[in-house]
Amino acid sequence: MTNLERYYNKFDEDHRLTTRHGRVEFETTMHFIHEYIPGVAGADGKARIADIGAGTGRYSLALAREGHRVTAVELVAKNLSVLESKHEKVNCWPGDARDLHFLEDERFDITLLFGPLYHLHTESDRLQALSEAKRITRKDGLIFCAYVMNEYSVLTYCFKQNHIGEVMATGKLTADFHTKSDDDELYSYLRLEDINELKDRAGLQREKIFAADGAADYMRRELNALSEADFAHFLSYHLATCERADLLGASSHVVDVLRKKV
Repeated sequence: MTNLERYYNKFDEDHRLTTRHGRVEFETTMHFIHEYIPGVAGADGKARIADIGAGTGRYSLALAREGHRVTAVELVAKNLSVLESKHEKVNCWPGDARDLHFLEDERFDITLLFGPLYHLHTESDRLQALSEAKRITRKDGLIFCAYVMNEYSVLTYCFKQNHIGEVMATGKLTADFHTKSDDDELYSYLRLEDINELKDRAGLQREKIFAADGAADYMRRELNALSEADFAHFLSYHLATCERADLLGASSHVVDVLRKKV
């Protein structure tokens, strides 16, 4: 069993996006998916969507319930089992984002790559996942790629949780505080310049890039204390600021919206 499987066998992935900070990520990302669907959907207004690294299906299920034709691919057997147990209209496959040979070329209007790039540690693996997403996406279709950000990791784990001494002692940070990740680590943390380079090397064109959750992950306790009305104000604030270049790098998660060039 891999470290990834051990983690998700213990972690309640089905609950993550229903928490206050998780709702910020989910509702923000759905906002932008909805923004782009009309431009790529069929005559009936419905899109063919691939959710690669679907987890337990939070996005897959929401989009399928809107009538879109959703195919979900998930590597972790436990997560896939939870998704399949919901008996929704989602076409489910076990699989690795780096090898989607069972999916046709240029099949999908939108491909979501939300989980895999969190856990791939080498540039070649990340480019392979992007290449497969590009292959299955139709010409002029869209790929949504999510990343976990470097500064969020440093600020929370190293300083807020006070692990900076051990991290520096074990050489897990560069001199300019960029995390070093290898196959023993669960997550891979990137900066905006890393994401820009990946986009260029994959031959994809950026439509926009946004902070999926902004400050929400730093403010879990504070968000939980808000009334529902005040939390709605926070969501409005976040949507109003989530594309600001000066705030992107400190977000917990960033989503790059990429178009497959014709």
